[in-house]
Amino acid sequence: MSTPQYFIKPLYVTQPVLPDLKETYKMIEGIWQSKQLSNNGPMVQQLEKELEKFLGVKYFSALCNGTAALQIACKALKLTGEVITTPFTFSATTHSLAWNNLKPVFCDIEEDTFNINPDLIEPLITRKTSAILPVHVFGNPCDVEKIQQIADKHGLKVLYDAAHAFGVKLHGKPIGIFGDITMFSFHATKVFHTIEGGGLSCSQAYLKERVDNLRNFGQGDANYPEPGTNAKLNEVQAGIGLLVLKKVEEEIKKRNKLTSLYRQLLSDIPGITFNRDIAGVTHNYSYFAIRVNPDEYGLNRDQLFLKLQEYNIICRKYFFPLCSNFECYRNLSSASKSNLPVANRVADSVLTLPLHGSLNTTDIEKVCDIIRKIQQKSFNNKKN
Repeated sequence: MSTPQYFIKPLYVTQPVLPDLKETYKMIEGIWQSKQLSNNGPMVQQLEKELEKFLGVKYFSALCNGTAALQIACKALKLTGEVITTPFTFSATTHSLAWNNLKPVFCDIEEDTFNINPDLIEPLITRKTSAILPVHVFGNPCDVEKIQQIADKHGLKVLYDAAHAFGVKLHGKPIGIFGDITMFSFHATKVFHTIEGGGLSCSQAYLKERVDNLRNFGQGDANYPEPGTNAKLNEVQAGIGLLVLKKVEEEIKKRNKLTSLYRQLLSDIPGITFNRDIAGVTHNYSYFAIRVNPDEYGLNRDQLFLKLQEYNIICRKYFFPLCSNFECYRNLSSASKSNLPVANRVADSVLTLPLHGSLNTTDIEKVCDIIRKIQQKSFNNKKN
């Protein structure tokens, strides 16, 4: 058995889409001439209009990051008490609730999509529940129809975390039109970014107005109807976003091609499984996640993670640990492992592999060859 070659430079799980430098310089020159760097300038206003068009939403507000966007969304919806959410998400989802003095109530997830299991939501609803906060994990849409039916039945708000789902559609409908508010993250690691940034698509005009006031210290026609914060996106980052937006569709096409190659080359490796495209979904291929079955592969997820680092392949155990296992949340009754068996099982087995448009087919072939050789070597060692 031949030894696979190492990557000379680290192969990271993602890499930011960067606009052309000449275009960037030209954009910055325009901002310098305007002498407006912040406070809802022309770049921010243009970006919001372009994103409303691209995302197919009525009302969109740009903010400084996705975490602040979630925090403001909770304020805009006037949430109180308890919010039902998923433990299988990035920490910002749950922290945004805690920062609003809201109690997260963890609901287990679906084994096949990694999204919140809508069939388990209703038993968690109490008189203190004000909302449901689902996450479109890895860009795979939640069961939005079931979730909305539950919310309508119990008079709850629905706030979606679509940090991974930029440009995703469900049966031709844009992901940002579901629920009351949807949050998008524009961090540099995402398919679309503004270096740091985020945004909220709102279902109604009054929510858009509240969000815009809250991101600007609560100022509304100089009356300050409620206390806000400073969560504005600046002009330079908005300008970067406008340039990156031109490259998004090409980036998604490249990721689609690389994802197909991953699936082809990993399909016959024992103990390695992955999600397929979902019927009716226009995917953005934000991440490529595999699950590792140690009994079949010969190593567990953590062991494979470390082995790949030896080859300079830098993956992520995404999401691990579960939010429900954080020290600050583990004492919650809903955080018990017995309440979240699927989420704990998934979190212990998922690994996201490198995926971004700067990779080529040779890179993917090499990664898959290394994963295959590691598995073969592991079983040969056990036989000996």
